[in-house]
Amino acid sequence: GERISFLSGKLKKIERTRVTQRAKRKRHDVPVVSIIGYTNAGKSTLLNTLTQSAVYADDRLFATLDTSSKRIRFPQEREVIITDTVGFIRDLPPDLAGAFKSTLEELEEADLLLHVVDASSMYTRQHIQSVIAVLKELGLEEKPMIIVFNKIDLISDEAIELLRAEHAGHAKPVFISARDKQTLVSLLQEMNHELFVARSHYES
Repeated sequence: GERISFLSGKLKKIERTRVTQRAKRKRHDVPVVSIIGYTNAGKSTLLNTLTQSAVYADDRLFATLDTSSKRIRFPQEREVIITDTVGFIRDLPPDLAGAFKSTLEELEEADLLLHVVDASSMYTRQHIQSVIAVLKELGLEEKPMIIVFNKIDLISDEAIELLRAEHAGHAKPVFISARDKQTLVSLLQEMNHELFVARSHYES
């Protein structure tokens, strides 16, 4: 009994800290966007292009373990914090799985998820399913999410249209090439909508 009350006390304390942090953020009202997706989907490149700063982007696993928080400015001087999370990998070794899950718990704090997918991969569909399965496990499947198909410079227009049709029912799919700023316009519009238009409806 004693141990349980000690633990639940501890959990309450964590929850309290979380709530105060959340309140602090709400006061400044800076929304948080978290980029999720498989390793090599282009998450760091996207973060770089969005924030015009150099996060260490590399093909290696966990290259972005430093979940560095960057900010971008939207119209009307609205600021948004963008965080990059550790890359998903298939069949994660069990000893890494725990650490991986705990880094993902910070996704609870996010106001919006950008689910980045390598549109040129043979495994695009499996990757999407795995990511969604993990979000479900973490109880995050209800979070506002934009699915971002990256590397469209590597696929045909037909392939793009096919993906668009397949995911039309889902959170609006956006098609980009993370290296090309020009292609990010629709993504930024969608982010702006989710964070500042749709969100004010949820909260009212």
